[in-house]
Amino acid sequence: MASNIEGFSFEQWHGKERVRVGRVWKNRAGRHFFVEWNVSISLLSDCAAAYVRDDNSDIVATDTMKNTVYVKAKECSEQLSMEDFAILLAKHFTSFYHQVTSATVKIVEKPWERVYIDGQLHEHGFKLGSEKHTTEAIVKKSGALQLTSGIAGLALLKTTKSGFEGFIRDQYTALPETRERLLATEITASWRYSYESLSSIPQKPYYFTERYLDVKKVLVDTFYGPPKEGVYSPSVQNTLYLMAKSVLNRFLDISSVQLKMPNIHFLPVNLKNKDNETIVKFADDVYLPTDEPHGSIQASLTRSLSKM
Repeated sequence: MASNIEGFSFEQWHGKERVRVGRVWKNRAGRHFFVEWNVSISLLSDCAAAYVRDDNSDIVATDTMKNTVYVKAKECSEQLSMEDFAILLAKHFTSFYHQVTSATVKIVEKPWERVYIDGQLHEHGFKLGSEKHTTEAIVKKSGALQLTSGIAGLALLKTTKSGFEGFIRDQYTALPETRERLLATEITASWRYSYESLSSIPQKPYYFTERYLDVKKVLVDTFYGPPKEGVYSPSVQNTLYLMAKSVLNRFLDISSVQLKMPNIHFLPVNLKNKDNETIVKFADDVYLPTDEPHGSIQASLTRSLSKM
């Protein structure tokens, strides 16, 4: 909330970025559980005096924020979801400090996965995976909550059942139409939960971690279709919409979904001579993978009030 200072509208936040913490939990059977979180904290607080006068008495030091992350991680004796930890931190800052009116906590989880050795899950061995789990919790002093989770770097590819036809053609268009192409993307997804207060969130342990895995499965399954026949994609746009719609139809506690799906191109390789004549046509067998430039497709889908 902006305040009026010396005739100016003034608004400020301060916080701590990239607080990295690893946490190990051990159960009675001797199995270890591990997470690595990258935590960012931003506080909206009444400390204008630090800006306009030499008075720091209302500032929560960023070093204190960093140390709070480690203390609260230690206090979590039972394994919990990343979302619950973000809410726990944000709730602490808004309830412990009277100056703080709102706290935003963002966390990115590094994808450490338990390894298999000789077909068995290892008790304390982990390897680094690919896509990352993300979350953002905004907690106000009143107890109001905004909770968002997401995925970053979910790379998907299918070698057929994709095309692109009927688009606008003009003097600058060189792209041929096709009903047979390779489709690849690296998805960034986020979804907003419908819980609006601290008292409304599920008390089930690990609820949000399970929901993250469920949402990821729905996104992946919708992209690929059934394992034998797959599903045809007439455009990245259509596939994006179907993926977002599937999430909203499946999970009633999610109110909106945002997806960013770059169209990462794999170009068919054809060899030509100096007269531009094709001497070897590789058709749909050999491709040149490219990173730049790539198509950028992004959209959000929000549940209408009539469906809630």
